[in-house]
Amino acid sequence: MNNEFIVSEQDLHTGKILLIDKPEGWTSFDVVGKIRSVLRKKFDRKNIKVGHGGTLDPLATGLLLIGIGPATKLLQSIQQADKTYEGIIRLGAVTPSYDLETPPQDFKPYEHIGREQILDVFTRFTGPQMQLPPLYSAVRKGGRRLYELARKGQTDVHIEPRPVHIHTLELMDYRPPDVLFRSRVSKGTYIRSLAHDIGQALGCGGYLAGLRRTHIGRFSVDNAIGPEQWMKLNI
Repeated sequence: MNNEFIVSEQDLHTGKILLIDKPEGWTSFDVVGKIRSVLRKKFDRKNIKVGHGGTLDPLATGLLLIGIGPATKLLQSIQQADKTYEGIIRLGAVTPSYDLETPPQDFKPYEHIGREQILDVFTRFTGPQMQLPPLYSAVRKGGRRLYELARKGQTDVHIEPRPVHIHTLELMDYRPPDVLFRSRVSKGTYIRSLAHDIGQALGCGGYLAGLRRTHIGRFSVDNAIGPEQWMKLNI
């Protein structure tokens, strides 16, 4: 298995896709930067192409596809594939970012919410949807990223809903206030928005308290390794 992760001189010319299990706290660009730095030193070359397919938020973990050399051109088509996530929706409050990047607020009782209500709402959110991206997102508005505007206090920005498809939405467990779920979604779906919208539909609010990406198309996180482990194999 280790050979799948060791980058050779030939890979710089023919291309290689790496399956990386991104840890919490790392940005997708952190992973790209670390891998590029290691390869520059390993091959004593400055111009090495490294890119990623499908951004993961810093608080999220899981599968990140890294393209090396000519394989970076494959990333755009790979990003079109469906993605599968496992996560936690915490009921009883909301956050401006729809996750734990910002503090919870507007607390409401959730104790009356049962599994049947959650399953009913899950059914309503399965299939084609029109979804509003989070204000704290990389979507551009007037040439600026929405998160840049939000962090400057500009929260009255008009955002257009986007068509997405929630192929599956499964309730894995309910440990009040935490709803554990698994979902396979189309490209462009924001799981943070899904968590927020489900909380609104339940009437008690909710936000994403944990997220792990397990699949991108045919690629699985079960076949991935962490960036630190990858570095040990390539130094």
